Amino acid sequence: MSRFAKHRRVFYFEEPLYDAATAYLETRRCPLTQVTIVTPHLPPHGTNDNAILQELIQRFARAEQITEPITWFYTPMALEFFPKTILPSLVVYDCMDELSMFRGAPASIQILEEELLRVSDLVFTGGVSLFEAKRSLHKAVHAFPSGVEAEHFGSARSFQDDFAENASLPRPRLGFAGVIDERMDLNLVDEVARQRPDWQLVMIGPVTKIDSASLPARPNIHWLGRKEYADLPKYFAGWDVALMPFALNDSTRFISPTKTPEYLCAGLPVVSTPIRDVVRPYGNLGLVRIAETPEQFILATEQALMGGMCLKWRERADQFLKSLSWDSVWESMNHLIAEKQERAALGLAAAAQSRRAAHV
Repeated sequence: MSRFAKHRRVFYFEEPLYDAATAYLETRRCPLTQVTIVTPHLPPHGTNDNAILQELIQRFARAEQITEPITWFYTPMALEFFPKTILPSLVVYDCMDELSMFRGAPASIQILEEELLRVSDLVFTGGVSLFEAKRSLHKAVHAFPSGVEAEHFGSARSFQDDFAENASLPRPRLGFAGVIDERMDLNLVDEVARQRPDWQLVMIGPVTKIDSASLPARPNIHWLGRKEYADLPKYFAGWDVALMPFALNDSTRFISPTKTPEYLCAGLPVVSTPIRDVVRPYGNLGLVRIAETPEQFILATEQALMGGMCLKWRERADQFLKSLSWDSVWESMNHLIAEKQERAALGLAAAAQSRRAAHV
C-alpha cells in the first residue's frame, strides 16, 4: 500500500475497536508510508455494527470526496459493511490466506467469498498454492508470493552487536518471528527444545487465538512477544538459524510465509516444515532445509549450524531474492490494474458510441 500511496490516496480501514460510547472513525496518516489508517470505534455489545460501519464509511467518503475508488478487499467479511452506495471503478480481492480454514472462522465467510469473487475485477493470491486453489473460480487470478524489503532485512548482515534480549542468551540461537497461533507446531518446538537443551529458541511475535498457557515452557525457550518491525533485523543478526516450525493442518495448507525471504535476506540459514509454498520453490532450489519430524528438524538444524551460509549458497539466495522486492510486486499489480481500467474505459466509450449511432 505504501507504493500505491506514492501515486494516489490510500485509505486503509482496520477492524473496529469496541471501546466507544458513540461510534466514530479515528484517522491517522502514517508519515513514512503516507497511507491514511482508518480505525472504527464502536460501542461494545452492539447489535447493528455493520449498519453503523456502513454509515460511518459513507460519511467518510463524502467528507473526503471519494468517488469511484479502487476498492481493495483483504477479507470477504468486509462485504458485510462496505456501503453499496459507493460504486468502485475497480474491485480487487487480495486473497492472502484461505481464511475459511482458520480457527474460529465465521460460517458465512465462504458465501461472502463467492460474492466477492463475482464482483471482483482482479484476484491476487498470496502464494502459488492459493493461486492453484482459486484460478478456476475467476477469470483474472494472479499469484503474488510474499515480497521482501531487501535493504531493511539485509541490514542484519552488517549489524555487529547483540541486540536486546539476545545479549543474555548463549549460542546457538534459533529464532522465529511472526504471529504465534494455531499455525505453529508447538509440540515440535517443545520437542526440539527438550532434545537440545543447549540450543536457545527465541520466539518473537504476538500470541493470538490460542491460550498463552499452551506455549511450551522450558528454560531454553524464550517467548519475547511482539517487537517493532524496525528492530527485527537487529534480532535476526543475533541468531544462528531461522526456524519455521509450522504445523501441517488446514490453516497452513495454503500459506506462503513472508518470513521466508526475510530470513534469507538477513543472511540466515532456514529450516522449515514442509509447507507447500516453502518447498516450492525454496526447498527445491536448496535455499531452505525442509524437515517434518522432530528428529528430522534437529538434524536439519545441526546441518545448518555446521554449514552456515557458504558464499555460493548466499549468492544463489540473493539472486533469487532480486525478483521478490515489494517494488516489483507493486509494479506488476499496478500494471494489471491500469490494464483493467483502460479496457473498462474503452468498453464505456464503445458503448457510448453505439448508443449515439443507434440514436442517429
